[in-house]
Amino acid sequence: MASLREIKTRIGSTKKTKQITQAMEMVSTSKLRKAEENAKNFVPYMEKIQEVVSSIASGNIEVSHPMLTSRPIKKTGYIVIASDRGLAGPYNTNVLRKLTEAIQERHQSKDEYTIVPIGKVARDFCRKLDHPIAHEVTGLPDQPTFAEIKEIANYAVGLFADEEIDELNLIYNHFISAISQEVKETKVLPLTDIEAGESQTSMYEYEPDQEQILEVLLPQYAESLVYGALLDGKASEHASRMTAMRNATDNAEDIIDELTLSYNRARQAAITQEISEIVSGAAAQD
Repeated sequence: MASLREIKTRIGSTKKTKQITQAMEMVSTSKLRKAEENAKNFVPYMEKIQEVVSSIASGNIEVSHPMLTSRPIKKTGYIVIASDRGLAGPYNTNVLRKLTEAIQERHQSKDEYTIVPIGKVARDFCRKLDHPIAHEVTGLPDQPTFAEIKEIANYAVGLFADEEIDELNLIYNHFISAISQEVKETKVLPLTDIEAGESQTSMYEYEPDQEQILEVLLPQYAESLVYGALLDGKASEHASRMTAMRNATDNAEDIIDELTLSYNRARQAAITQEISEIVSGAAAQD
């Protein structure tokens, strides 16, 4: 049985751990509010640009663009959105598991795919397993701007435009609520699944013409898909870390209660032992 000193030391260290996890939970909660707001505010823009692109792509069969055309898939690109830090519950594990499953199901060799990892966890995972990395991004802020992600999004779109890859997929955590996130895989390119939605009622006049507008708008739309997924992923990361730290705090409280009970029992046993020794000593003197 542990000594009173050892139990007391463990109680003290567990209380310090609890303070740390509580602080991390509060920080993540604060970041989550802002990240969730950013993700929601980006939705109207995505819906409108999707509506315009869909209107052009589906309304005139003479309009064509390489990004709207499927071609034989010889090589696939994956943008994998993870975090730079751990302690985020299943956030990183779920994304990397999804990537592993996709590679095992679709590819026979490493020449058939390349990866653009976003976040140190994803980068280190790909390096460890010797996955081909086209480009890597680390150190993004908790509330990234479009300017900060535009370079990597433009690079990934360029891989498709230059025919270095034949399709581009996103793997990330979709934010549902503070306690629920879902791993999703979304095809970014080619843009063959654009749907305007049932509520489309707007009519557009295009100047100078639809084809030139598509030339500018389609790369922006693909980049926006990447940025939207990143905002979604950041909100999921903060939510997952908040939940993980809350669970860690609850576990610390349970451990403290158990250790305190053990400490009280050990102290009571020591007091009883001392009383017994005193009584025995007094009885021996009679």
